Amino acid sequence: MRYSRGMLTSVDTGAHSIRGVSLGGIYTSIYVKQLDVLLDCGMPFRSFAGARALFLSHGHADHAGALNALIGVRMLCCGNRKLKIFLPAQIVPEVQEVLRVVDKLQRFPSRVELIGLLPGDEVPVHGDLHVRAFKTFHPVPSLGFLFFRRVKKLRPEFADLPGPEIGRRRRAGDELFDVVDRLELAYATDTLPTVLDATPELLKARTLILECTFLDERKSVELAHKSCHIHLEDLLPRADEFQNEALVLMHFSQIYKPPEVREILAERCPPSMRERLVVFAPDRSHWPG
Repeated sequence: MRYSRGMLTSVDTGAHSIRGVSLGGIYTSIYVKQLDVLLDCGMPFRSFAGARALFLSHGHADHAGALNALIGVRMLCCGNRKLKIFLPAQIVPEVQEVLRVVDKLQRFPSRVELIGLLPGDEVPVHGDLHVRAFKTFHPVPSLGFLFFRRVKKLRPEFADLPGPEIGRRRRAGDELFDVVDRLELAYATDTLPTVLDATPELLKARTLILECTFLDERKSVELAHKSCHIHLEDLLPRADEFQNEALVLMHFSQIYKPPEVREILAERCPPSMRERLVVFAPDRSHWPG
């Protein structure tokens, strides 16, 4: 895993390059290069304003408060390219109202398409990339997102056929392929740990981006759950359950400085968890801003 300095945190899990910022209650904006998607918009960045799609987990300001600014940056840098915004269906009317006000203030229409989702909804994003919304556990309407590629895989019984024969049979209408969903990346933030039981597929995605707001006794598990957030104590007993190639923990509380986050996780996480752990925090002494 690779980390870089600067305002943006950048990590490379091997499968995915992930950039952005995340600090619990302050801002979360994360861009995944290989999927060309932006996860939440608590801070606008020119470098990934051109993402094909934005996924809003919920309407709290640290996750959606920079939407207006992002649209403005996008109009300046990307012209008339329409932005698809996937979000909880319950908050679509409020976001529409916000955008109407923004249009009046800026004197030009926002080029966006709002796509409201409910838990279990499954829709295409672009190309062979699809997303499935799942329920997260927060006091306001909220969602997590599971991204997967829907691809055709040659059935084992036809694996030894030469290419021309496969082509001939396809043209003849033979069923040579199975449709397979390959779990790419899961994103779950601002939620109780119940989400891991409610959607066990999260534990199998190649990359899991998961909030872990509190890390030690400075905030009790009880108080963490009262605010509907995950505590490290929730994850430690489940360390062997994570089958992900990379477990990206983020959304840490500002009561910890970045070096503390790394030290606590290195000290407390067992080897089975450390070997896949990626800490989404800046490689410096203070949080951006």
